[in-house]
Order: sequence, then C-alpha cells, then structure tokens
Amino acid sequence: MTKIEFNTMVMHQASSLRMYALHFTHDADDANDLVQDTLLKAITYYNKFKEGTNLKGWLYTIMKNTFINNYRRFVKISSFVTKSDEISSANLVFSSTKNQGESKFIMDDIKNALGKLPEEYYVPFSMYFEGHKYHEIADYLAIPIGTVKTRIHVARKLLKKSLKPYDNGVKKPIYAEAE
Repeated sequence: MTKIEFNTMVMHQASSLRMYALHFTHDADDANDLVQDTLLKAITYYNKFKEGTNLKGWLYTIMKNTFINNYRRFVKISSFVTKSDEISSANLVFSSTKNQGESKFIMDDIKNALGKLPEEYYVPFSMYFEGHKYHEIADYLAIPIGTVKTRIHVARKLLKKSLKPYDNGVKKPIYAEAE
C-alpha cells in the first residue's frame, strides 16, 4: 500500500473519528483538535500500520492514547506549586490547614449535645449509632419498634438543633427540607 492510498483510507475515517472524539471531549472544538492530532500521528507513523489489520481500530487506539496523554499533561501542568515567597490571597485558601484543636472543640460540642439528650432518646440513638437494628433496640428496651424510630428521629432533631453553629450551609435536597 502506498502512502497516498493509506492517506486516502485514513481521511475516509475522519467523520467516524470525530464522533468518537466527542465521546472523550464533549466539546466540538476539542474533538476536532483530537481528530487532527490523531490523523497527524497516523499519517506520520503509517509505516507502523500492518496491512490487513483493522485500520479503524488502529486509529481509535491512537486517538484514545492521544487523549489520555493530553489529559495527563493537562493535569500535570494544572497542579503546579507556587514557589514565590508571598502567597497571593487567591491561593491562601489552598495553604490553610485545620489543626487538631478545632477538631477537639467540635468533638467536645458533640459530646455535650449528646450528654444533654434525655435518656429516653439517648439510649436508642446511641444503640442505633453503634449499629444495632431497630428490632434489637426495641427488644432491649422492651418498647415497640415505632417508638424506637420516633425516639431516634427526635434525638437527631435535638442534636441537629444543638449543633446548628456547625451547619455548613450546604443546600439540602428538597425532600430533606420538609423535616
């Protein structure tokens, strides 16, 4: 097979390559760039193609490998480390860390909130938290399962109210707002 015949066969695959590239990039311009890179590599390395093998599969493999290599290169470039003496205010958030003292205060507040729960709510809640099933808790406390579920629900509400300052402002799903 001559180089001209090979180039013609490769160019006939361009439209199917473009569709395949869209699966990777989800953007028409990036897909066209990927197809162009793939065609360039295929034509450059046409002597590596063995006649009689699946040309489309060979081109798809080139495209997949090109996409993966470009992605790795992008990730590597994007994750640069700032080496300047001063950290800009925009990058300051990335340099801050949490310390153990803050975590200790949070745990103390959780323990205090649990300690303030009435025992009728604390026992079912703590057993449920430890992994016991509703029916096990009901048997242990000799109360109906519905009462166990209610007490756990009330305990959660009381804890949520006590720990309100730690609400991080994350938007709750619509079904959770009704509670």
